[in-house]
Amino acid sequence: MSQTDDKRAVEDLQAAYQRITDELAKIVVGQEQVIEELLVAMFARGHCLLVGVPGLAKTLIIRTVARTMSLKFSRIQFTPDLMPSDITGTEVIQEDRASGTRSLRFMPGPVFANVILADEINRTPPKTQAALLEAMQEHQVTVGGERHPVPEPFFVLATQNPIEQEGTYPLPEAQLDRFMFNVLVDYPTEDEELEIVKRTTTDLDVEVEPMLSAEQIGHLTTIVRRVPVADHVARYALRLARLSRASQPDAPDFVRDFVTWGAGPRASQFMVLGAKARAVLHGRQFVNDDDIRAVAFPVLRHRIRTNFNADAEGITSEEVIRRLIDTVPTIAANSEADQRGNISQVFRSADAG
Repeated sequence: MSQTDDKRAVEDLQAAYQRITDELAKIVVGQEQVIEELLVAMFARGHCLLVGVPGLAKTLIIRTVARTMSLKFSRIQFTPDLMPSDITGTEVIQEDRASGTRSLRFMPGPVFANVILADEINRTPPKTQAALLEAMQEHQVTVGGERHPVPEPFFVLATQNPIEQEGTYPLPEAQLDRFMFNVLVDYPTEDEELEIVKRTTTDLDVEVEPMLSAEQIGHLTTIVRRVPVADHVARYALRLARLSRASQPDAPDFVRDFVTWGAGPRASQFMVLGAKARAVLHGRQFVNDDDIRAVAFPVLRHRIRTNFNADAEGITSEEVIRRLIDTVPTIAANSEADQRGNISQVFRSADAG
């Protein structure tokens, strides 16, 4: 692919991003950072966990994103009595009236869609939560020893209420690690809240238009993975993840004091992938340190577990990440060509990306 084609591909994705955000703005007031992080994760083929108190439009954002992308959408309301088969589907006995023979037929569950909204995912027991693990990681479901692939593209976008503890089941670490981003949804500003009140207290009905098809999204996610990353930028992401582990010999003192365990190798992968997607969405063919820092918080905040000392002093994983970014120096590029990842050769084949 020529450099001209590379530039055109990046421009296409940036234009698609702008169209989607314009459509979302018709329905969702504010939350620009939440929307950007959500779209970055999706274009990097990652899953997202949205965390925020009730009433902050978490479900609305996810549903509207699915509508702007012309994707098959499925909402699963997680409850304490939800069974794994309610998510994945089950086999039923089907009788052939002509021959009288009976056979098992697989009835797909709601997980067989492009965008899965796992609403209040922490309100269901771990056994049911784990039913999503295979689909999230392998993009398939195994029922009765037979594998059933889920549609592509496939995204799990889950919501979680951080303040309601009664009747909830904390997500196990294995499942938390499957989510590329942990996105915090915060309260709107006063002006934004006024606009929300105005919009939701009238009979105004706003429709959003689909901007991208499933095929186009598949093509655009391939573009993201073909963006190169210079070694010094990838090493910066690696250092942020490795120095979050108290067992590292060169871990900072605050990590040793406040962290029980830090981020695993998946964090480095997701930071680089997220940085690639963010760079392209901002119209760049190369990744820089600012992209790594921008995605460090949603990638690391659910992968760093603080200890009792941190709880006693009010130190959260958010604060640990902030200190890591302040502490870990960026690694200088050797040249401008290195900074841009040698753009004349940047877009390799999708497999190499």
